[in-house]
Amino acid sequence: MSDDNNNIILAAVREAAQPLEGTSVAYDPLMQLIGAARFCLLGEATHGTDEFYRERAEITKRLITEKGFSAVAVEADWPDAFRVNRYVRGLSDDKDANEALGGFKRFPTWMWRNTVVLDFVEWLRSYNDSLSASATKVGFYGLDLYSLYTSIEAVLGYLDRVDPEAAKRARYRYACFEHFGENTQAYGYATSFGMTEPCAREVVGQLVELRRRAADYASRDGRVAQDEFFFAEQNARLVKNAEEYYRAMFRGRVESWNLRDRHMAETLDALVAHLSAQGQEARVAVWEHNSHLGDARATYMADYGELNVGQLVRERYGREAVLVGFTTYTGTVTAASDWDEPAERKRVRAALPGSYEALFHNARLPKFLLILRDGGQVVSALRGPLLERAIGVIYLPQTERQSHYFDARLPEQFDAVIHFDETHALEPLERHARWETGEPPETFPSGV
Repeated sequence: MSDDNNNIILAAVREAAQPLEGTSVAYDPLMQLIGAARFCLLGEATHGTDEFYRERAEITKRLITEKGFSAVAVEADWPDAFRVNRYVRGLSDDKDANEALGGFKRFPTWMWRNTVVLDFVEWLRSYNDSLSASATKVGFYGLDLYSLYTSIEAVLGYLDRVDPEAAKRARYRYACFEHFGENTQAYGYATSFGMTEPCAREVVGQLVELRRRAADYASRDGRVAQDEFFFAEQNARLVKNAEEYYRAMFRGRVESWNLRDRHMAETLDALVAHLSAQGQEARVAVWEHNSHLGDARATYMADYGELNVGQLVRERYGREAVLVGFTTYTGTVTAASDWDEPAERKRVRAALPGSYEALFHNARLPKFLLILRDGGQVVSALRGPLLERAIGVIYLPQTERQSHYFDARLPEQFDAVIHFDETHALEPLERHARWETGEPPETFPSGV
């Protein structure tokens, strides 16, 4: 990129950037953009940045109190999040948010067991408690599909209560998984390479039977019964999709990625239909990583045949969905060095030259909002493609260019972007020694 072109782009960013420091109405332009939209997809450039979680929560509070949003759907497993849902709606025996978040035991626990989510869950409970008995309570739901065995237990628990004979049939079907000892990867490996027969027929059969009895189960005690049946049905559907996902893992990344994101989009659709059937058109705030919520068609993902939730939601709902991305230039992040390893407080290296993050850093604003929908000079200036950074639950700074950057066209990927020049690590509820001490200053070159 030439210096003249870079200066033109930078001038357009400075002109369009709306500083977010020091005012309670800083997000008013974003609220105006959202308008009457039914979906606000709020991303994150990492799974471990305090500012992303904190500002996402503050935006969501405004969506709930000012725009009537009635659900928060997150990149988490359905049964674990539903325990939180029951707590915030005053339907559980959990004594506080910390206890309600106790279902999140699978790596990476810090994604949902952290201080920001803890505070937000307590806020949701207090907000719901302040509503009248007839008012719609705001719910908290998970969209992901990793919880195969937990979801099996949830289906069986539900059927034990409402139909013991059906529970016996379900146990017989789900016994297909028993000899893998809750090791989903072992199941995927064994079935993919023909070492054992897959459980596809059994899990589909269980979902079909459950749905066949829907009218009976869901009408027994009114709305609570309907919610409990919906919870069980989504768990049964999750088992079906997770069974296919774990087999697909050994057939390639694209197939497994697409299965997962289709499942999350389908779960969102089912949630909206369920909530809307109760009388009021549902509006939902969605919390996931940028890689799931930014339109995949505007990134390298499209070249490989990958899709994502943001793309699927846009295709179905159009301008009823507003996609918001988050970026950072440098700071610290909570992440692991490998899967299933402890959380560490790692240093986020300064963004690479030629990236959107480096460009935003040169705007010399600590925190700002860019509205990208409906054209304008900044949209033309940022059309790219340029590099964009993505840090998941694992951060590998030594191979950052290969591991954490991809090409994207930001104005097509998001309707708005919020940039923080320096960010800080998300604080887990359980802090290990590696997180407490933090990573020492880097001593290797910055351009690797």
